[in-house]
Amino acid sequence: MTALADTAPGETRARPSFYFRYMVEPYLYLSPAIILIALVMMVPLVIGISYAFQSVNLLRPFQTGWVGFENFQSLWSDRKFWLALTNTFWWTLGSITLQFFLGLGLALLLNTQFHGKRLVQALVFLPWAVPTFLSALTWAWLFNPTIGPLPHWLAALGILSEPFNILGDPDLAMWGPITANVWFGIPFFAITLLAALQSIPGELYEAAEIDGATTWQCFTKITLPFLAPMIAITVMLRTIWIANFADLIFVMTGGGPANSTQILSTYIFTTAFRKLDFGYASAIAVALLGLLLLYAAVLLMLRRKMVKI
Repeated sequence: MTALADTAPGETRARPSFYFRYMVEPYLYLSPAIILIALVMMVPLVIGISYAFQSVNLLRPFQTGWVGFENFQSLWSDRKFWLALTNTFWWTLGSITLQFFLGLGLALLLNTQFHGKRLVQALVFLPWAVPTFLSALTWAWLFNPTIGPLPHWLAALGILSEPFNILGDPDLAMWGPITANVWFGIPFFAITLLAALQSIPGELYEAAEIDGATTWQCFTKITLPFLAPMIAITVMLRTIWIANFADLIFVMTGGGPANSTQILSTYIFTTAFRKLDFGYASAIAVALLGLLLLYAAVLLMLRRKMVKI
């Protein structure tokens, strides 16, 4: 009875100490950074979302105030919004598909040993270091029918009937920014997938070779299952970045010709800073945010299932 009485106070003293040290104290050290991040991210987010429910037009400074869902009702009947949404889908799908498969191929190549590997690594990672604005200007020059080589090369190969301004053709203009974006984004997949490939135990491949597995069987039964969680998270992140990536399109085509390369992020920019209608631009941004959150939620659910498997 005395022993229990002696240990009970010690236990009650140890529990608060343990709880404070491992559950409270770490967050006290992190609190300055957490507060700073919250202020930098959450405050602009809340203000931006609130603008979507207001009339904030600098050309009509005396007609401001809360308008409820009026901006979102205008989106429903805005033909340019739906065209930009469609263009965003094809822009994102084309860019992410080509970036992923080319990046995966480079990652598989760099995961092997060959002469000149370091030089190839430097060349693969080079586009990631080039500023976006400079990349856009370079690719706009390459597609120029007068001084750029690409239209002349495509005409020589028989792909084009004659050299002409691809970026000025509404049917082909989107392929210009997509090509530039693929060149710019391949290093992201190459770097992340290469890191994932190097974490796969080599014993698995050795055991598969002993069992007589072919190269394709090793790839489909070992490599892809181990890469699946990383593929899901990298595709999700890159898709979100590309959907919000207005730099290349804005510099190369400005959303034209005839809005054929206008995506939601460029439409947001032109609505806010050319038409000075920040309320309507915020409504477009909130719509894009909702679509990307839904996409991210679905992909994270798939990734969770991949990890369990």
